[in-house]
Amino acid sequence: MQETIIILDFGSQYTQLIARRVRELNIYCEIHPFNKIPQLGEHVKGVILSGSPFSVRDKEAPIPDLSKIRNKYPLLGVCYGAQFLAQNNGGEVMPSKLREYGRANLSYIDRSCPLMQNLSDGSQVWMSHGDTILQLPDNFQLIASTGSIEVAGFQVRNESTYGIQFHPEVYHSLEGTQLLKNFVVDVCGCAQDWTPDSFIDTTVAKLKKQLGNDKVVLGLSGGVDSSVAAVLLNKAIGKNLYCIFVDNGLLRKNEFESVLHSYKDMGLNVKGVDASKEFYSALKGITDPEQKRKAIGKTFIEVFDKEAHLIQDVKWLAQGTIYPDVIESVSVNGPSATIKSHHNVGGLPDFMKLKIVEPLNTLFKDEVRRLGKALEMPDHILNRHPFPGPGLGIRILGEVSAERVKLLQEVDDVFISALKKEGLYNQVWQALAVLLPVQSVGVMGDERTYESVVALRAVGSSDGMTADWSHLPYEFLAKVSNEIINRIKGVNRVVYDISSKPPATIEWE
Repeated sequence: MQETIIILDFGSQYTQLIARRVRELNIYCEIHPFNKIPQLGEHVKGVILSGSPFSVRDKEAPIPDLSKIRNKYPLLGVCYGAQFLAQNNGGEVMPSKLREYGRANLSYIDRSCPLMQNLSDGSQVWMSHGDTILQLPDNFQLIASTGSIEVAGFQVRNESTYGIQFHPEVYHSLEGTQLLKNFVVDVCGCAQDWTPDSFIDTTVAKLKKQLGNDKVVLGLSGGVDSSVAAVLLNKAIGKNLYCIFVDNGLLRKNEFESVLHSYKDMGLNVKGVDASKEFYSALKGITDPEQKRKAIGKTFIEVFDKEAHLIQDVKWLAQGTIYPDVIESVSVNGPSATIKSHHNVGGLPDFMKLKIVEPLNTLFKDEVRRLGKALEMPDHILNRHPFPGPGLGIRILGEVSAERVKLLQEVDDVFISALKKEGLYNQVWQALAVLLPVQSVGVMGDERTYESVVALRAVGSSDGMTADWSHLPYEFLAKVSNEIINRIKGVNRVVYDISSKPPATIEWE
């Protein structure tokens, strides 16, 4: 089995970031809730305890059972994890006199400790905690301090058990990756052999064994996740993979034809289905965003199920589910409150009697892209901006109609084409145009106009969880606005969205 680092999650906002940093070192790791510790075997090389929004002094504080971990596997407690180890072994943890949040510098480093190797004097770290360790248990020894915190790090004597009160996973801990490398490579002995090529080899072998000669159906969207899943499955089972690409009438301009062509060039067995009329009919009269999403999802399942039934003896449904979706569904606090229905996650209706296969459900988005590169997939698919399943249906505020879709397609095409032409497309995480349900007065020639307003949006992000608006050059925005108004009949005003996430979302609906 693949060498693995287990991360026990206590509900910290940074837990996924720990996993990403470990994986950047070519080491496989998994996140599990603290109260759902998996079966541990020889493939597990070490365990990391995450931070938490709780205090160890709270009555409801999470308490893990470390009896099968402590002194059997190398163990690293981060923030709450460190405070739990100290408190649970006779140390003293008390509320800080001042909340310790932000940058700090290590004033003392015990370089005889394997965890602290190759760290610089005064190394900058990031603090984020309301409690602090005032007294270490007798068999714990100090390995790091800052100017304001004596116990910034400790080791249990004669054990590979460590704790740190700062967050090595965040960008502001400048040598945090080095510290994590010290733990997972030097202390845990991981070989750093988890690469895209090794993932392809092991996953293809696993899929061949799992699927045998069974037929598999996969709904393609044109996006990165479903495309990479298709290529990986095609490598494993070839002609037994049947791909269906549904045109819901809400795609970008000419996208159905161009994406279908790309897939066929990649050797995939793909059937394109034009179901735009069914979707427009289902959306007629609906203006509420959540109702639109549900109508689009329901129609997609109906169309997809009808097409899947035309294939004889299909046993499996393949999905491009990725790791953040899986983590969210089994998180410490359960799935988050619904802000809006997610277009990638959801159960199958009972009438679809298919088993599920999800070849990418252990990967983050950036890892999916690296995998696609190793599979020699074209850049225009791998570098494509995220595009929601409901497509332009949730970028048209108000009722959706074929005419309004065509208008937005033209606007979107001008914006996205200009970003690519000016070399700005790959500097932006996601760019989109939104058709607003308002009209404004304008003047074109000597005539007064009363036409639609469109909003342009471009954001920078690493994972879509948070995002800042992109500071595109004014000259570029002016040129795009001018081209949209002059070329596209029905638009007389263009605005640029300068909201960040949070509090706004990336999409408008």
